[in-house]
Amino acid sequence: MAQTSPIMTLMIAAVRKAARGLARDFGEVEQLQVSKKGPSDFVSAADLKAEKVLLEELTKARPGYGFLLEERGVVEGSDKTHRFLVDPLDGTLNFLHGLPHFAISVGLEREGELIAGIVYDVIKDELFWAEKGRGAYVNDRRLRVSGRTSLSDSVIATGIPFQGKPGHEQFYQELARITPKVAGVRRWGSAALDLAYVAAGRYDGFWERNLALWDIAAGVVLVREAGGFTREMDGGDFMETGSILASNAALGQTLQQALAEPKSAR
Repeated sequence: MAQTSPIMTLMIAAVRKAARGLARDFGEVEQLQVSKKGPSDFVSAADLKAEKVLLEELTKARPGYGFLLEERGVVEGSDKTHRFLVDPLDGTLNFLHGLPHFAISVGLEREGELIAGIVYDVIKDELFWAEKGRGAYVNDRRLRVSGRTSLSDSVIATGIPFQGKPGHEQFYQELARITPKVAGVRRWGSAALDLAYVAAGRYDGFWERNLALWDIAAGVVLVREAGGFTREMDGGDFMETGSILASNAALGQTLQQALAEPKSAR
């Protein structure tokens, strides 16, 4: 593997340990105990076990750091300048349906700035990782965003608001505006992997609204370190709104304009 810093080495070790349990549980998905958190939003025993491993291992490695966890929420640390942002199973619905497209996502924030991230595709054994100023990688291979400059040649990823979430009408309007302009649109059900795929040049862009910070923190670092572009959909702060647009540098402004509501319609 390419040379990693001490903190990245610790993060990778924690993620790989948590992944072993997810891989086992995925093989027995029909036997999982599942409780319902809300409409189309499930938490499984696998989620909770993976998060517990990540919390324990990262706390052991950096005992003062705080956490923002999908299942447990905020865990305050004595070190107020550092915080891990953890999604133990991004793509839970895929997991529960036996679809092999889900990931562990762990980001690291220092004084409010995202500085490191890992997105681990457990089943495909693809470890996407990046640190600020050190580049982005998948396993040992350096990542770069795609070189496409035309929307008509591009494949764009997105996420669809699920049952019980707001924004359905807005999403369908954006989808109607973008589909005539691009080669294709994909929805695979894991925002963390969507962002990793933008970093890897597999997708040329990605947009989704109303995500949680743990969904996107690691992926943002990956895209930026791979030479890409990230911004909030409407010009605000995506770390507050969760509405994010990511792409290679050439397509960022064009993609944002294509998704935007025409001025005459406002």
